[in-house]
Amino acid sequence: MSKKIAIIGSGFSGLSTAAYSAKNGHEVHIFEKNDSIGGRARQFSTDNGYVFDMGPSWYWMPDIIEDFFNDFDRKSSDYYELIPLDPQFEMVFEDGNMSLPQSYQEMRNLFEQTESGAGNKLDDFMKDAQYKYEVGMKDFVIKPCHSWLEFVSPKIAKSALKLDLLSNFHRFVRKHFAHPKLIMLMEFPVIFLGAAPKDIPALYSLMNYGGYKLGTWYPMGGFYKVIEAMKEICLENGVKIHLNAAVEKINVSNSKVRSITVNDEEIVFDTIIASSDYHHTEQKLIPEKYRNYNEEYWKNKTFAPSCLIFYLGFKEKIPNLKHHTLFFEHDLDLHTAEIYTDKKWPTKPLFYACCPSKTDKNVAPENGENIFLLMPIATGITDSEEMREKYFQEMILRLEKHTKTTNISEKIEYKRSYCIQNFKEDYHAYEGNAYGLANTLNQTAVLKPSLRNKKIKNLFYTGQLTVPGPGVPPSIISGKIAATEASK
Repeated sequence: MSKKIAIIGSGFSGLSTAAYSAKNGHEVHIFEKNDSIGGRARQFSTDNGYVFDMGPSWYWMPDIIEDFFNDFDRKSSDYYELIPLDPQFEMVFEDGNMSLPQSYQEMRNLFEQTESGAGNKLDDFMKDAQYKYEVGMKDFVIKPCHSWLEFVSPKIAKSALKLDLLSNFHRFVRKHFAHPKLIMLMEFPVIFLGAAPKDIPALYSLMNYGGYKLGTWYPMGGFYKVIEAMKEICLENGVKIHLNAAVEKINVSNSKVRSITVNDEEIVFDTIIASSDYHHTEQKLIPEKYRNYNEEYWKNKTFAPSCLIFYLGFKEKIPNLKHHTLFFEHDLDLHTAEIYTDKKWPTKPLFYACCPSKTDKNVAPENGENIFLLMPIATGITDSEEMREKYFQEMILRLEKHTKTTNISEKIEYKRSYCIQNFKEDYHAYEGNAYGLANTLNQTAVLKPSLRNKKIKNLFYTGQLTVPGPGVPPSIISGKIAATEASK
């Protein structure tokens, strides 16, 4: 039976939910509080020719993203051009740098040169990671996770031990490699899952396969091209998109959603799917008696980091810089402890620089450079202009040292910062989180916040605070799961 469905939010999960819901035959409306779609993956342009992706910049797991387009008889190449990055990225260490090549054979050679026997160990690691990827991303993460019984299948039962759900990633990496640089290289992908490697299940070695083995890519025009492509699919399927349309209230009667209030107007719907921040949706949009979780529940959850970001336009080319550069001169364990345990601004921060203009001439003026700097930080800490500027100066000094460029600040003609307060204002992000709920063992699958409201029959949730978790591919999958559940 066809339903009239409202989607709150237009990030990856919202657009995915909308596209699948419309494909299932429903009348679908997206309500977006901001003046452009995309959520954390929005894009903005400056008057002097810079084009900045505001959020995601690592195009990993290309096959999972491709699955979305295939579900609509399309290909990503119908909408944008994907370029493989070589090297995939560079890591800056205190005692020298390391670039990860696009070719797996060259990657294997790099490992062997760094640590005797590590080439064979990498083969073993990737073979194991590929298995986890194929089971985890194809079978494990597509479950709505209402009950553990969903995982009682011969294939998943047979795979349980090999998935390494009960061992941690920190220990798993050290079973294969001993050299500090290789350990850092292999642990890096899980940082944004929301916990230290010692608290992340070894299952997530699948990210090393989905990134390193399948390659790091770039969609020409920026990551926003993916958002635009998903929007086109939504429109092709009849989805209506409403901008500057903040949902102020979800109106409930007799344990059913009746309508939503948008800009003081009440609009009747049969079903609501919230791609908005889960905590905000429950605490601000529905009456207390209908909430799945109370405030104490959220306080006890482990969230992925927030981050301090600078969007920078340089009027000159910056030499010796790759598309992706990770500044890991300091101790990873210290930085992660200050994010997740001590909850304070880092004393010796690691950070990341993205320079898409090295690959794409259209994101900066001729002879200019587009760079954004990102430093992971704890959620909920005090955000001030003084703290932002303090860390900006530190990152700039390290950027100068790496690129062998003096007075780099004098070359900046555009500068914008983004941090905890902005995440709260723009996305109602709980404590200013940037990446959602951490994928720790006790926040996996059924132990994540429920995809459906347990007290309201026709209210569902999607996105990085519910299953399957944070990241672009998981958010797209989350939208598909929510659309399927809401159509039942």
